[in-house]
Amino acid sequence: MAIPEPKTIPSRYSVRETIDRLENLLKSKGMKIFARFDQAAEAQAVGLSMRPTELLMFGDPKTGTPLMNEYPSLSIDLPLKAAAWESADGKVYLSYNSADFLIERHQLKGEPFKPLEALFARAVE
Repeated sequence: MAIPEPKTIPSRYSVRETIDRLENLLKSKGMKIFARFDQAAEAQAVGLSMRPTELLMFGDPKTGTPLMNEYPSLSIDLPLKAAAWESADGKVYLSYNSADFLIERHQLKGEPFKPLEALFARAVE
């Protein structure tokens, strides 16, 4: 069985702008931002270099809690995460686990994460 790659879409914004846009979209939908990490800054703090990379952890406890109660293994993937990163050629991308991946990985009924994919697309357009 092949391990699926994270879904990765190009962004026309900088890493910071991409994560800012995603954060604002998520908040507008009532989602909670649990953490935001500037991974390049953390690397620099220990003397290492890294291209711009930021990780956002987010979710909706009202939706996620019942799902984790029904599918306890889902707790390993919640809260959800998205990373914006800059490639060696200066292009910016947004990566995340697709709804299909989460549905298959945890044998979920329905498609609880599908609506988020539209928000990811809006953040980079």
